[in-house]
Amino acid sequence: MDIQLLLQPEVQAYINEHLNDTIADLAFKKSPFPNLSMPDLLAQIESKQKAKSKLSKWYTTPNLVFPTKLSIEQTSSEECAAYKASLVEGDSLIDLTGGFGIDCYYFAQRIKQVTHCEIQPELSAIVQHNYTQLQQANITCIAGDSLLYLATSEKQFDYIYLDPARRNQSKEKVFFLRDCTPNIVEHLDLLLRHTHTVLVKTAPLLDIQAGLSELKFVKAIHIVALQNEVKELLWIIEKGYEGEIVLQAVNLTKTQQHITTLLLSDERAATYSEPQTYLYEPNSALLKTGKFNAISVHFNVDKLHQHSQLYTSSELVNFSGRRFKIKYNLPYNKATAKEYLQQQKANITVRNFPLKVDELRKKWKIKEGGETYIFFTTTYSNQKVFLICEPV
Repeated sequence: MDIQLLLQPEVQAYINEHLNDTIADLAFKKSPFPNLSMPDLLAQIESKQKAKSKLSKWYTTPNLVFPTKLSIEQTSSEECAAYKASLVEGDSLIDLTGGFGIDCYYFAQRIKQVTHCEIQPELSAIVQHNYTQLQQANITCIAGDSLLYLATSEKQFDYIYLDPARRNQSKEKVFFLRDCTPNIVEHLDLLLRHTHTVLVKTAPLLDIQAGLSELKFVKAIHIVALQNEVKELLWIIEKGYEGEIVLQAVNLTKTQQHITTLLLSDERAATYSEPQTYLYEPNSALLKTGKFNAISVHFNVDKLHQHSQLYTSSELVNFSGRRFKIKYNLPYNKATAKEYLQQQKANITVRNFPLKVDELRKKWKIKEGGETYIFFTTTYSNQKVFLICEPV
């Protein structure tokens, strides 16, 4: 990929003119530029299309160059990158797995000097060009093996950041940190020779206990959700740390951040009750903590059942998740179901219940949508019930 060819005004105009076209339709056309292939043009168009909602600043800034769509898919969203940057402050940070450079851009708003390392020379060149266009002058780009660079360097950094690739050489997904690239488990001592604090991003699917079994000196884990979908886990590792591990459940919305702080060691017993006036469903980040009893204690709400992960109270509380007022608390049987469910239009949630959502919709002919929410669940007395609710 020749960056200078892609930056020609007529090429940029062509890319921008076709951002609303489908790649399948464009694929049959011939490149209008003799020195640029149609696959090169399509790669720019497709990657920029994918950046539109995820990376609005990159989408709207003129004369940027985009990598393959895989790099766009793997990069942090702007919202998650900005949250990550809020966790750091100081003079220096090195990103060992720089990628498309979104995280580094936001780190550079809070760190005086940022180093972006990327093993792919072409991607490193793209990122360096883009930083110039974005007028971000405090980022240095290094192309090459970041661990080799670190091993042969005498530099100290306030922070080392890395986002290990979660695929092996055969492009198969891996699920343990020691199987990711770079292998942070193997190289953590090297990292800690060059910093006091390591920040690691991992996939949301990583089991927290599995991660803790492989890592040492973990001080905090931030579970970051965007619009109630967990996007990443952030592990803060501090050299020599042996204290309490903090869990931060973070849900980023368009207007605010919902953050709940729990301790990994919190094993206080939950309180239980039958459904009361209000019902609560934790957001996805809170559920990912696995601290279901601690949630009950933290918000002073009762659990409906050990395995239901729904909560209730008589008075409305400020809860991190969806809140509902229970209009009807009904036993799940043929008579009540026929009276209250048949031909309804409702949003359905199933928690600790023998039937799935699609089975319930088919069985009782419940249409999707509307302002009514129905929870099918099991209560403290082991009764199968459905709760007809309205959001508050």
